[in-house]
Amino acid sequence: MNTPIQDINSIGPADNAEEEKRKKSQAQLDYEEGRGYVERGEAALAAVALHNALRGFEQENNSEGTANASNQLGHACLLRNEYDKAVIHYRKTWEICEQLGDHVSLLSVAKQLIEAHKGQGEYRQALDLCLDLLDSYQRNNDPQNTVYVLERMAEIYIASGEKQKAADAYKTAAAVHANYSHSSIAKSLRDKAAELMDGVEE
Repeated sequence: MNTPIQDINSIGPADNAEEEKRKKSQAQLDYEEGRGYVERGEAALAAVALHNALRGFEQENNSEGTANASNQLGHACLLRNEYDKAVIHYRKTWEICEQLGDHVSLLSVAKQLIEAHKGQGEYRQALDLCLDLLDSYQRNNDPQNTVYVLERMAEIYIASGEKQKAADAYKTAAAVHANYSHSSIAKSLRDKAAELMDGVEE
């Protein structure tokens, strides 16, 4: 994950930076610290800071902050392959985003839930989420994310031993790329499909 570059307009004397810091709640400071640890892959330190942030945001009745802290805690759990805990945190984020009517964030959380369910070996749940996302992206004519989901589906089918379905997902993704003249990517996906079907009885 890339750390965003500081806006040049926000760079000022140190006392301004300290003043900005004082304006933020402790929960927000803990959240930013935890998010930084996630970005650097330091899962254990992230978990401590983000648990503090989560408690703080809940005490403030800050729904957005709670959702963000839960989401980042899910990321920290994924880093440690703690998929069951990741699902719990992402589900909490999902519920808050639903209450807030934040549909864009729901799509993002769904992608993370797919990874967590796949890690747990809960392939059916992961595929159900994939199908919901696929429907949404196709309705919105979003080929980039459509292909992303199709490739995740192929990986899930491979993990669950369903090579034929994995090959079909790769072929569908290849067809989307071909429609946009991405011939080399389309060919690589068709090759993946062919490789999967090599030796598999029709």
